[in-house]
Amino acid sequence: MLWHAQQGSGPDLVLVHGWGMHGGIWGDLPARLAMHFRVTTLDLPGHGRSREVNSDLSLATLTERVAELCPAAAIWLGWSLGGLIALNAALRHPQKVAKLVLVGATPKFVQAPDWPHAMPREVFADFAGGFAQDYRATLLRFLSLQVGGDDSARALLKQLRSEMFAHGEPQPAALAAGLAILEQTDLRARLAEIRVPALVVHGSHDRLAPPAAGAYLGAQLPNARFLRIDGAGHAPFLSHAALLAEAVCAVAPGVLPPATLAHPGASELA
Repeated sequence: MLWHAQQGSGPDLVLVHGWGMHGGIWGDLPARLAMHFRVTTLDLPGHGRSREVNSDLSLATLTERVAELCPAAAIWLGWSLGGLIALNAALRHPQKVAKLVLVGATPKFVQAPDWPHAMPREVFADFAGGFAQDYRATLLRFLSLQVGGDDSARALLKQLRSEMFAHGEPQPAALAAGLAILEQTDLRARLAEIRVPALVVHGSHDRLAPPAAGAYLGAQLPNARFLRIDGAGHAPFLSHAALLAEAVCAVAPGVLPPATLAHPGASELA
């Protein structure tokens, strides 16, 4: 069983973190959301307090492990790699996914001839090569990429560095498996199958998953809205926590009125 914790009461909301991180990376977002939801945070296999690592750490397996924790009809909030897991859960377990909130997410993280809205393949290959030589240094470099372009980059980088190893270093096998998922996964052809309501949230300065990837998700998911947060990078839950919390609350009827999306620095584009 994955390490997980719950707080608050209300509709179920599950937070799924990104590559190399853990459930403590969300800052004060869970506490903000716990005023309106029953919030579950977790550590993916080989990350944080989930120390057990199995031989199979595929996207399918990660999805199943998270789904085991989820009550029926939960809202899944997935960030980055967690966004891929949330999308895959909507495909594999639609009865467990009431709604999606996708933050800094993309259906495909690496560029292809028909997909320019992603990290160049040579940059990803260089990043993966650095991981094989010194995974700790690569993790720290990854933090810099996450905050790059954010208006409050220096403060965010300090916060991310203080949190990254707060519950131990992630297992190298889990990190390598996560990189393989990011390199190989392409969910573009299956987005039309995901019928649940979705909110796609992207920072305007995201350098890991360009905003155009978020706009694509917003356009291709049949029941989605795209919200761009101006001035944010890849981790808007840290730089713009209040704004993101309001946007999440607005997707649940009766929690907050939709007018809360009319927030300075946010642009609802679709």
